[in-house]
Amino acid sequence: MTCFPFSFRKKRASPAVQTPEVDDEVSDIHNTIMYPYRELRMATENFSPVNKIGEGGFGSVYKGRLRDGTMAAIKVLSAESSQGVREFLTEINMIADVEHDNLVKLHGCCVEGNHRILVYGYLDNNSLAQTLLGGSSSSIQFSWQIRTRICIGIAQGLAFLHEEIQPRIVHRDIKASNILLDKDLRPKISDFGLAKLFPSNQTHISTRVAGTVGYLAPEYAIRGQLTRKADIYSYGVLLLEIVSGRSHTNRRLPAEEQYLLERAWELYEKGELASLVDTSMNRDYDVEEACRYMKIGLCCTQDKPKLRPSMSTVVQMLMGEIDVNDTKISRPGLLYELMGLKGPKNSSDTMNTTFTNSAGSGKPETSFSSLGMTSSHATMTFNSIYDRSN
Repeated sequence: MTCFPFSFRKKRASPAVQTPEVDDEVSDIHNTIMYPYRELRMATENFSPVNKIGEGGFGSVYKGRLRDGTMAAIKVLSAESSQGVREFLTEINMIADVEHDNLVKLHGCCVEGNHRILVYGYLDNNSLAQTLLGGSSSSIQFSWQIRTRICIGIAQGLAFLHEEIQPRIVHRDIKASNILLDKDLRPKISDFGLAKLFPSNQTHISTRVAGTVGYLAPEYAIRGQLTRKADIYSYGVLLLEIVSGRSHTNRRLPAEEQYLLERAWELYEKGELASLVDTSMNRDYDVEEACRYMKIGLCCTQDKPKLRPSMSTVVQMLMGEIDVNDTKISRPGLLYELMGLKGPKNSSDTMNTTFTNSAGSGKPETSFSSLGMTSSHATMTFNSIYDRSN
């Protein structure tokens, strides 16, 4: 069985639907079904709060039934979000022609009047953030077998984006809330609004920093130089979350245990990684395999990007084809350390400092104060900081 199952085909635009008003910035949309606003409004029962299944920095997501009976996740861009139009266009252009078992499927979009809406296939079990990491509200039992399948599926999806298509795609926002689960708990990578095309002849891209604190590769946050290793760092943090069943930051824990990556490294050095495995599995798992997965997470988050494995190598490690125990693992990169600060060990919600973006843009020092914020708040903060200085 191949590690990278995928199909790659064009979507046909629907000839029957003509939007009455298409702005200049969306005139380049092609190979995508165009849905009339009226149909999407009916599908969601006038965007009823009852059908709302998510909310992000750029708008809300609703569950809806399309005219042909298909269930869809309908992502509505906020009318006030001028920044979001760019992410809207990016998301369409990145994945309109790309399909893979572990990527969400884009059905089409709506660009009628001032409406900007994406239509995706509906996934029954929401995101990892809500089901696995969201506390006791979820009735889903994440067995070790399910977790390993999720970890491998995400890695395969990323390996496809990084290595199997041209030009390569760097997602830039791999995190638990962007991993959706279908009815069989198979993972789908979602939200390509921050993604970047990565030409194979370039070692890095200098760009505004965007992503979510806690998953953000430190060298990218500091220098603004994007490589595929930034996604690999984010995946490493996510892998630790899936095995441990806890978020990258938990302020309710004792100070020395609040930051998952830092804690994982401390336990790894002591030979006590097994104590970090999610207790909700009631020891019904292979301890050696669980520790191996966490070691892979630490491999992906090493301080020096060149030491992090490629995603295809990560897939082989997860499947036991490459022994991670043969790999020397160095300390993880921690953002607050690169900024010359000691990690926040008190109950404060934020940590304040300044840093200079050196992506070649000549931008001045920028205030950074979101290390203790929620993921969604931190994502918006990074975006707004750099947009103001463009």
